[in-house]
Amino acid sequence: DLLEEYDPVINTDATKVFLNGTWVGVHRNAGHLAETLRSLRRKGLLSFEVTIIRDVRDREIRVFTDAGRVCRPLFVVDNRVESANRGSLVLDQSHLARLNSDQDMLQNLEGVSEEEREKHIFGWKGLVENGVVEYLDAEEEETAMIIMTPEDLEEHKAMRAGMSEEARDDPHRRIKQPPNPAVRTWTHCEIHPAMILGICASIIPFPDHN
Repeated sequence: DLLEEYDPVINTDATKVFLNGTWVGVHRNAGHLAETLRSLRRKGLLSFEVTIIRDVRDREIRVFTDAGRVCRPLFVVDNRVESANRGSLVLDQSHLARLNSDQDMLQNLEGVSEEEREKHIFGWKGLVENGVVEYLDAEEEETAMIIMTPEDLEEHKAMRAGMSEEARDDPHRRIKQPPNPAVRTWTHCEIHPAMILGICASIIPFPDHN
């Protein structure tokens, strides 16, 4: 809807849309708009550096394309209603097979420029363009539900399905809390827990014992 036609008293269900801090319009179906924008980003039709934030409490959708935002990569969890893989990572065996085939391809591309190699291999760029990996900045992370490891995600999925976890006798296994039954949906998963800190902070010995 146009800004000139917007009346907060009449349009009580409307959501404001901001682009780089500028109010550009209002939309009556904020959930659909936010999911459409994220889908376009995951398909590569929007830049992976675009930030899309839906603030339900303030009824705002904020889109940022400007420079200076620190982003980090995360695995995407498939939450599409029609998907048979719902609740699991978008990453599957087909993506892993293509990454493995890249190793053979790279041996045949020795001496070729980096730009030419990217045209022939799947690689990291392929993961981003296929919606397997998504970059989030600090503000968009506030609206995401991020689980620590893929193993934790599978445990949570099994708990939601009513399956009990098998007891393991390994005394050296990582001590962790059981899945939280109050959480219904995860949107992203850490590629590795150390990536929360970033490259520089993660090389500090015992950074969590400061």
